[in-house]
Amino acid sequence: MQGQSQKLSKNLSSTGAFSFALGTSLGWGSLVVTTNTYLANSGPAGSVLGILAASVIMLAISRSYAYLMESYPDAGGAFTYVKEAFGWDHGFLAAWFLALTYMAVFWANATSLPLFARYFLGGIFRVGKLYTLLGYDVYVGEILLSSAAVILTAILCARHKKASFRLMAALVFLFAAGITIVFIGALFCHQTPMSPAFVPDKAVLGQIVKIAVISPWAFIGFENISHVTEEYRFRPKKGLSILVWAVIVTALLYIFIILLSVTAYPPQYDSWLSYIRDLDSLSGLEALPPFYAAYAHMGNAGVSILILSLLALILTSLVGNLTALSRLIYALGREHILPERLGKLNDKNIPANAIMLIAAISAFIPLLGRTPIGWIVDVTTLGATLTYGYVSASARKLAIARGDRKEAFAGTAGLVIMTAFLLYTLLPDLVHAGSMATETYFLFVVWSVLGFLFFRLILRMDEKKRFGQSIIVWIALLALVLFISLIWMRQSMIDSNNRMISNIQSYYAETADGSERRQADEAFIEEQIRTLEESDSRTILMATAMFAFALFIIVANYSYMRSRTKESEAIANRDAMTGVKSKYAHINKEKEIDQQISEGTMKAFAVVVCDVNGLKYINDTYGHKAGDDYIRQACAMICEEFAHSPVFRVGGDEFVAITIGRDYESRDELMADFHKKVEANLGTDNAIVAAGISDYIPGTDTSYHAVFARADEKMYQRKQALKDMGAKSGR
Repeated sequence: MQGQSQKLSKNLSSTGAFSFALGTSLGWGSLVVTTNTYLANSGPAGSVLGILAASVIMLAISRSYAYLMESYPDAGGAFTYVKEAFGWDHGFLAAWFLALTYMAVFWANATSLPLFARYFLGGIFRVGKLYTLLGYDVYVGEILLSSAAVILTAILCARHKKASFRLMAALVFLFAAGITIVFIGALFCHQTPMSPAFVPDKAVLGQIVKIAVISPWAFIGFENISHVTEEYRFRPKKGLSILVWAVIVTALLYIFIILLSVTAYPPQYDSWLSYIRDLDSLSGLEALPPFYAAYAHMGNAGVSILILSLLALILTSLVGNLTALSRLIYALGREHILPERLGKLNDKNIPANAIMLIAAISAFIPLLGRTPIGWIVDVTTLGATLTYGYVSASARKLAIARGDRKEAFAGTAGLVIMTAFLLYTLLPDLVHAGSMATETYFLFVVWSVLGFLFFRLILRMDEKKRFGQSIIVWIALLALVLFISLIWMRQSMIDSNNRMISNIQSYYAETADGSERRQADEAFIEEQIRTLEESDSRTILMATAMFAFALFIIVANYSYMRSRTKESEAIANRDAMTGVKSKYAHINKEKEIDQQISEGTMKAFAVVVCDVNGLKYINDTYGHKAGDDYIRQACAMICEEFAHSPVFRVGGDEFVAITIGRDYESRDELMADFHKKVEANLGTDNAIVAAGISDYIPGTDTSYHAVFARADEKMYQRKQALKDMGAKSGR
């Protein structure tokens, strides 16, 4: 049965929360990819110092998360925090990029299982080759392996919450103990020096900073417990210590893996550096530095321990990311941003619909092979940086409002550092070859444009008028799309140039027998230049088209929001029962007149205050429907008499007409005629309305209220006169 509860059950212990934080921050990449990337760029010393610097930064981010978790103990994590701090538009943007980040890491670990099998199981799943996509061979057996892992993980998380929590704790202990044991064994056994400490011919500080800057990617997932705060069995205040220990242990495990990887290398290499630089040409254990070192120091036992650790890392990442992402989608469904059924819980008090949606999408991802997943994962560096910056800014704003100085400082530090990281990542890439694949920038732009489209859909479904209030956030995103589009354009041109140079070099290598012909050379070079120009033109055209499309969407969204705002203002300015202007419109008119009076630009006008006599008697005797009809009849009389002046309903039975122009010039005649019509209604069932009028006196009246007060006093005098004539005055 769906929808039995709208609150997740509280069955996550502090140990379980720590397991989720640690188990999600480490995955396939920490043992297989990280060492290659870190060591190749910064060496063991630079990598370790960079990780330590990154961990300090993550501790500041942890403080902001813990502060917000305690303040807003609901599902949704960054989405909830940013929404509360900056509004719904910002909340949606944070959720959009956070969803991509979690999804990308989930896909990366699901598609790493075939690689795991290729390395350690002899490729038994490499059966039924379908095609080669971007240099990666796609097999039916490997697709089934990855899809089965996704489906089984989804079933576990959707039906057995406690079992998934216990499994996380067991697997986290397994990989943490396994990595530590192998590292300690290597320390006692290694004989080769860990030199050079840094990569030669590169600035030492630059190497450290480079590692620290990718810390959002390295630690992403440690904050996933912010999505399950609603399920804590303990006080959210304890979240800070859990996050701090998760960061510390994550950093230590990264350091263990990095140092383990340089304790041994094949005999054909003279140092770890030459070994790491030649990894692309190696296979088997030699292509995996931590596993080669484990084998060198502990034999098959060491390899087996790391294999189990790696499998545990993959499984915890799958469970952790699926859980966090499902709670994010659940929160979006509960807020009616996504379909409402995604915000429902099953009979196990689990957001199973959200989990199954993720599984349905992810089950087809293995069809893409591994190469595109790598590009998508690189996007998480940008996504995580934006998310951590948003969370820091949210904590900062809340802390400043509450006067919490320490939290405000931590939030400010996190915001400044994440902004610096984003600029460090993007600005250099605009002028030279970037650190990420060209396709990564393209995918970021595509995801951003899709965000514009999805936001337009949300605007149309937003009956509560929550979205569309912060146009600046979409202008900022548009600027980021343009900036990254330029980087993508630049990177594509660099790739084209490199391909052209490679083609030329290959051509001369093939014709280096002394028989080259100048005409053939010139024709070949001209052809390459034309190819380059065409490639550059296509790249620029696509970037321009994406920017134009994003600009069109944001303008269309803004136009829609403006029209919706006008519609809302029209509703607010119109009295629903009578159709005349509302009390809200009267307040705004009063402000407008006061402004004109203060500026000395106000023209002649008079205020007519009207009150419907006997409404209480009508309601008590004949019911409120009759009373409503009586009010509408009275309103029609006022509007008919003062046909060229705005009429306002300012209370249940009170109306105001501001006579201007033609009505002002004939105000005395209009009032006399109105009084006659009212007196003619005495003794009948027709409406009786008392009215008083007062003129604006320039130089004497300093506000609209002064004119209104005199008219109101005259209305009460007229009301008494009508009572003396036999009118009912009960209000």
